[in-house]
Amino acid sequence: MYRFMSPKNKIYGRCSRAVTKIFTVKEARVIQLETKFRLVGVGGTFDQLHKGHMALLIKAFEVGETVWIGLVTDDFAKKLQKNHEVAPYNERMAELTYYLKKMSPDGRFKITPLDDAYGPAATDKELEAIVVSKETEPVAHQINEVRRHVGLAPLHVIVIDMIPAENHIPISTTRIRYGEIDRDGRLLRR
Repeated sequence: MYRFMSPKNKIYGRCSRAVTKIFTVKEARVIQLETKFRLVGVGGTFDQLHKGHMALLIKAFEVGETVWIGLVTDDFAKKLQKNHEVAPYNERMAELTYYLKKMSPDGRFKITPLDDAYGPAATDKELEAIVVSKETEPVAHQINEVRRHVGLAPLHVIVIDMIPAENHIPISTTRIRYGEIDRDGRLLRR
């Protein structure tokens, strides 16, 4: 697992063996440049595509040659029992595809329907890493347990911080749906 945070020119990195080392910003940049995976996974509902989703996708493209996005299906979204409505799969797919084509005109991505919490990440031999937010990090570790159980190497887990809105509370689809913030995290209610 790689975790990079930058308080006062220091970056903390943690590898999969839970060894912690403090890297300088320069050292961390070298590590990040050298860490390029052939296939990186990321998954989610991607409803109301927002700045937090974009940060997740940007990190996936930074560390991966190809990014495999699992997009939650309508049936699975219902099982998640979100406390707000979720746009239909085809709308979320269209918005996500539009953004990805702008971000990666060379088509370094593929999208697959995600019918459960693990999707192909639990069983695909080609997948090398997964990018998650702090909120979904536990699922990445569960996926690695399943992978170990079926004899596959664990995925490298790359964790990004949640992206804060203007009021320093993380941007979320729930907050957008409730009209508290816009997709960029600007407050709509004061």
